[in-house]
Amino acid sequence: MVYEVLLVAYLVVALLLIGFVLIQQGKGADMGASFGSGGSNTVFGSTGSGNFMTRTTGILAGLFFFISLTLGAMTANRESAEDEWNNLEVPAAVETPVEVPADQDVPVIEGAAGSDVPAVESSDVPKAQDENIPD
Repeated sequence: MVYEVLLVAYLVVALLLIGFVLIQQGKGADMGASFGSGGSNTVFGSTGSGNFMTRTTGILAGLFFFISLTLGAMTANRESAEDEWNNLEVPAAVETPVEVPADQDVPVIEGAAGSDVPAVESSDVPKAQDENIPD
C-alpha cells in the first residue's frame, strides 16, 4: 500500500518539477542581456535571494531525490518471482506433439520419390494452339 502511494507521489512530484523548471526564466534572459548589457553579472549570473519559483523547484528536487531513494530501498528488499532457469535439475513437463495428417489436396506421384523437383504430367501441360508448333 505504501509502495503504491509513493509511486503516485513520485509521479506527481516529477511532473511538477518538470513544469516548474520549464516555467522559470533563465538568468540573464532579460531584454538587455540579448544586446550585451549583461556584462555586469558574474559567469553564472548574479546571486540573490531566491524567489518563489526557485525555492519551490529546490523543494521539489529534494522530494524527488528522497522518494527515489525510498522506492529504491523498498524495491531492493523485495523478493523477485522464481525464475525457471534457476532450477535446471528438475525437468519441465514435456508435451508430446500430436501428428497431424498432411493435407490430401496435393497429388502424390510415385516416380518422383527421391526428387525435390515436382514432376509434370503430360495432362498438366497445355496443348499448343498455333498451327506452326508441332504436338
